[in-house]
Amino acid sequence: MAKVKETAQVISQEQLSDDIFSMWIHTEAIASQAHAGQFISVYSNDGSKLLPRPISICEIDKEQGRLRIVYRTVGDGTKEFSGYQAGDPIVILGPLGNGFPQLPAEKSVFLIGGGIGIPPMLELAKELSCKKTAVLGYRDVLFLNEEFAPYADVVLATEDGSAGTKGNVLDAIRENGLQADVIMACGPTPMLRAIKAYAQEHGIECYLSLEEKMACGVGACLACVCKSKEVDGHSHVHNKRICKDGPVFKAEEVEL
Repeated sequence: MAKVKETAQVISQEQLSDDIFSMWIHTEAIASQAHAGQFISVYSNDGSKLLPRPISICEIDKEQGRLRIVYRTVGDGTKEFSGYQAGDPIVILGPLGNGFPQLPAEKSVFLIGGGIGIPPMLELAKELSCKKTAVLGYRDVLFLNEEFAPYADVVLATEDGSAGTKGNVLDAIRENGLQADVIMACGPTPMLRAIKAYAQEHGIECYLSLEEKMACGVGACLACVCKSKEVDGHSHVHNKRICKDGPVFKAEEVEL
């Protein structure tokens, strides 16, 4: 699968909350190759900012040659992107990384997203044809949850108890007595660490999409390595590059 760097075009942009934005981008070349769990690198127009911002793909529309990103504004780069309007050019590179695997139709799966780890789970919910339960964790303000409803059963958890279970995603699973054959998750490291332990305890196959600050996005700079469980014949532990070897890993492959 070839990576494409191009000047694409913004189709639309919508603000979902105080700091969450949704952007549709016209890019036939990247949309035709992308799948759930991959990401794109978005380049700033500010020449002083040389490194692109990696942003997960939220939805893919291959027929219309477009994809959607949902992102949080956390710095000058993403704040710049939030000001883009329909028709504006946007320089992107993708699709990047390895995404989530497909599952047999007879399997059941938890699609667990926490915070800004929720967007990539939406495309996964659309791509999988098995029984799906989306378990979505928020601090307080909800976003995207209603868009999951056509593709999966939706269970919510909020830290303040304003919607769904008060607590985290695992609290919601336990409170609702939910079960699944497979877990696929994306979110902050503490959440993924807890999910990995839960999966090991219950003998559940588990895939984790790691969030990490990246630089090049293609595995050359080694800025986003994580520890791997792989050990060679000399007992050397190999690091994994999240941008190139991941961001999706089997839970037992990585240390969190």
